[in-house]
Amino acid sequence: MAGPIDLYYWPTPNGWKITIFLEEAEVPYNVIPVDITAGDQFEAEFLKIGPNNKMPAIVDPDGPDGEPISLFESGAILIYLAEKVDRFYPRPPRARYVALQWLMFQMGSVGPMLGQTHHFRRYAPEEIPYAIERYTNEAARLYRVMDRRLSEVEYFADEYSIVDMSIYPWVVSHESQGQKMEDYPNLMRWYERVGARPAVQKALDVGKELRRSLEGMDQKTREVLFGNRQYEER
Repeated sequence: MAGPIDLYYWPTPNGWKITIFLEEAEVPYNVIPVDITAGDQFEAEFLKIGPNNKMPAIVDPDGPDGEPISLFESGAILIYLAEKVDRFYPRPPRARYVALQWLMFQMGSVGPMLGQTHHFRRYAPEEIPYAIERYTNEAARLYRVMDRRLSEVEYFADEYSIVDMSIYPWVVSHESQGQKMEDYPNLMRWYERVGARPAVQKALDVGKELRRSLEGMDQKTREVLFGNRQYEER
């Protein structure tokens, strides 16, 4: 493998997905902070590799054809890295499609819905009971789906994989999503098992000095994260 991968990162669930993989696979990487509270995600240089103005993104100097490649979207990055190092993504087609469907479950449901739950329960400028109830109920439904799956298997794709790496960071904030892990015993066993992995613990510490509470955020930060700044033409 050529030089280290550049990881454009901020310590959030989507950022943690990638640090977990890189730590688990022992892939060398450089962290390039993208301060989403200051608007770094809107800068022209970042948009060249992250056109959706979201992190994470990576630049691998040793792409598939030996040339550098940049990628955004955490699920795509996980698949790319897993195929690159041939780890944490099943080879047999049937097992691979099982893993892929659960990865898409995370990308399409767990991340977006738990993110909305977190937003309306903690960060919305006003309390909206309908939104809080709707998203908290959806979070509970997703937790039940995960709990049922983990009553059948030890990990989402049977063996530890990029699926677990993608879901775990979103479950870390279960209390903020209005969920009690004790209500989901199979999910709780999995959560404790994955959380005990040294690489996972190390990955969640990456950039922890950058992370700061958004409680009581000022108007400028709120505008960057949730306001019209996101919707400006670029």
